[in-house]
This record gives sequence, structure tokens and C-alpha cells, in this order.
Amino acid sequence: MTALMMGLGLLGLCYGASWASPGKVFAVLTGAEHSVVISDWRLPRVLAGLVFGAALGVAGAIFQNLTRNPMGSPDVIGLDAGAYTGALVAITVLSGTSVQLAAGSVSGGLLVAAAIYLLAYQRGFSGLRLVVIGIAVNAMVTAINSWIVLRAELEVAIAAVGWSAGSLNGVSWEDLGIPFALIAVLMVLMTARAHAMHQAALGDAVAATTGVGLNRLRLVMVLVGVGCTATVTAVAGPIAFIALAAPQIGRRLAGAAGVPLLPAALTGAVLLQGADLLAQMLLAPVALPVGVVSTAIGGCYLIWLLTKEVRRA
Repeated sequence: MTALMMGLGLLGLCYGASWASPGKVFAVLTGAEHSVVISDWRLPRVLAGLVFGAALGVAGAIFQNLTRNPMGSPDVIGLDAGAYTGALVAITVLSGTSVQLAAGSVSGGLLVAAAIYLLAYQRGFSGLRLVVIGIAVNAMVTAINSWIVLRAELEVAIAAVGWSAGSLNGVSWEDLGIPFALIAVLMVLMTARAHAMHQAALGDAVAATTGVGLNRLRLVMVLVGVGCTATVTAVAGPIAFIALAAPQIGRRLAGAAGVPLLPAALTGAVLLQGADLLAQMLLAPVALPVGVVSTAIGGCYLIWLLTKEVRRA
């Protein structure tokens, strides 16, 4: 997956309105040559695809471990929609600066996560109940988002709807500094708690006997998962299905019993970068939003996953 990720990254630097040879790309990366197209246009987009894909993969792995359910991902249980609600408020009510988008996305994601957790927490924690309630909350929050867009001014509504598709078009270095730093902090925090997360996935009783503080661990997991999801949403919009598919594909490739973080991160990076390249190629020279491609791919994956779960039941 690492080799594939690097190969897709190189292809992303080469591909565009004009093809750049791998030799030219390496020359630009090493400083031997200078190219605004490669260093200022393509490189931020490629890095955004890889880092944001890894963040979504980790967020999906967190919530699938938390719920012990392959359907437990941020885009299914409503966290993407909640982060989008916060961003919509920043766009329609405030001036929609990058700081306001980030703060609104994180706040919206946390509010929806808190609502889902409180509704699901009845006589103990249940992952299945959390997923079912999350799907219902997702539907309600999506309806609220549609209402906000319909009530907005025409120019604002057009911008909000276009942004809601999830896109890496036009991403620049100025957009990535703070998100990359925040994602790095969240990744380090989650790496430190990875062992406890896998202990908790074995069951509450096993985790408690090994000294894992379940309530504190779940709070950290939710904060990291929402933080990763909201950070990506604030920059690129809600990119669906990467967080759903990446952890399970990574788990099968690694042959792991649980849902490990590293395979999920690498698979998420590959999926998002691959989807973005497809989005650029399908109707070239028009670049589609990456969310359109990821949704199409993810829809096929979701049908396969549901069919498999029904057969197992």
C-alpha cells in the first residue's frame, strides 16, 4: 500500500493539462528545476489527497472499533453531516473564513457526536444502537443542511452546494498548514491510545480487567475521530465513503482480527488519491469533485458489505 500510495502520488504530480515526465517531477522536488504548476498547483493537491485520505481512514477505523461494526463510520452515522452543518453556518451566517470553517466544522461534528452518544447510551454502551441512531440522526441533519441551503442567498447556496460534493480542486499551500498540523497531533494522540483501543475491541469486561478506562478512552476516540473528519471537511468538504471502506479493506489486506489504524490510514490515502485522479481523468479537461467518484465507488462497496452481512446473518 505504501508503494501504491507513492506511485499514485507521482502520477498525480505528472498528470494535468500538460504531462510532466517523472524526471522533471524529481528535478522539481529536489530543487534542480522550478515549476509553478508542479510545486504550487499539483503538489498541494497530491499531499492533501494522501493526508486527508489517511485521516479519514483513521477516523473510520476509530468508529468501527468503537461500535464494533463495519458500518460505524463518520459518513454513515452523521458526523460528516454535522461537520457540514457547522461549515454551512459559517458560510451563510458568518463571513466563511478558513478559521470559521474549521471551528464550525469541529463544533458541528462534536455536537452531533454528543447527541448520538447520549441517545445511544441506555443501560450501557451498545455499538449497534449507536450505528442505528447515527443513521437516523444523519438523515435529520441532512434535512437541516438542505433547509439551510434553500434559505441562503443564491450565490451562497451555489457555493455551498458545490463545496458539499467534496473536492480537492484549487487546494493550495495556504489551505493546508493548520489542517496538516492538527491531523498530525491527532494521529500521534491516537497512536498512543491504539493498544487500549484494541483491548476495548475485545469487549468491555476484558478491557476493564486489563486496566483500560473505557469512558476516558471512548472520549479520546470520539474527539480524535471527529477532529480528523471535521478538519478534512473544513478544507475539502464532506468526502463520503473513504472512512467507511478504507478500514475494512486495510483489515483484510493486513489479515488482522481487529481494525488496525496503520492499514486503514494507508488504504484511505490510496483510495482518496486514486479517486481524485479518476475525477480529473473522467471528463478531462473538466475536473470532477472527488466526492462524486468516492461516492460512486463507496456505493458499490456498501452494497457488497450489506449483502455479505445479510448472508452471514
